[in-house]
Amino acid sequence: MRRLRAPTEEGATLTLQVVEYACDGVQLTGHLALPAGGSDLPAVLVAHESSGMNDNIQSRALALAERGYAAFALDMYGVDGFSRAESDGLLTRLMETPGLLVSRAKAALATLAAQPSVDPSRIGAIGFCLGGIVALELARAGSPIKCAVGFHPGYVRPPGSSEGPISAKVLLLSGSDDPFATEDLRAQFAAEMTSKGADWQLHLFGGVGHTFTDPAIDALELPGFGYDADADRRSWAMMLAFLEECLAPPQ
Repeated sequence: MRRLRAPTEEGATLTLQVVEYACDGVQLTGHLALPAGGSDLPAVLVAHESSGMNDNIQSRALALAERGYAAFALDMYGVDGFSRAESDGLLTRLMETPGLLVSRAKAALATLAAQPSVDPSRIGAIGFCLGGIVALELARAGSPIKCAVGFHPGYVRPPGSSEGPISAKVLLLSGSDDPFATEDLRAQFAAEMTSKGADWQLHLFGGVGHTFTDPAIDALELPGFGYDADADRRSWAMMLAFLEECLAPPQ
C-alpha cells in the first residue's frame, strides 16, 4: 500500500483532517477534506480500492472539497503499512465475513454525518473497485445516502447483502474490458436493480480495463488492468453531474 502524504492544509481554502473512529472494537482512520468556512455542506463518502488508502483516494477527496463538498475518505481495514499481497487477505476477510463490509461502511457514514459542517440529509457515497461494492452495499442496506457511485466497481456481493428496496440513485462506471465486470455480471446487476425499482445507470467505456482511474496501476503490469486518462476524466465529470443532481439543496 502506498502511504499517504501527511495531512496538510491545501492553500487557504481547503483543509484535510485525520478522523479516528471505530467499528466493533477496531480502530479506523479516515481523512476528512473540507472547504474552509463551510456549514450545512453536502457530503460524499469516498471508499478506497482493495489495495487500501493511497494518495489517489486522498486527492479525490480534496478534489470534491474544491467543489464545495465535505468528503470523507473512509478506512475499511483498520491496518496501515501493508503490502499489496497482504491486502489480499484483508480483502478476503472483508468480503467473506457476513455483515463486516457493510458494518464498517455504516460506521464511516455515521462519522461523516456527525461532522458539524455536514448536512446529514445530503450525503452520497462513491467508491473505486472494492469501494464501488461498499457504495452499493450501503444503498442495498437502505442507508441514508442519496446516491451511490462506483468507479470500475466489483460486482460480487458479500454474504448477507440486503435484498430490500433501493432508494438511493445508483451510477456505475465500468470498462468493457474489465475482467471483474463481465457481461454476465453486468446483466445480473441490471436485473437486480430493475427488480428493486431502483433509479440506476451503468456506463461502459469501450476498450477500457480495471482500475482505469489510478495512474499508478500501470507499473504493476496486471492483465486486464490499466489507467485510461479519457475514461478517468469522463467518469469523473459524470459523477460530478450526478452528485449535483442528487445532493442539491431542497427548493
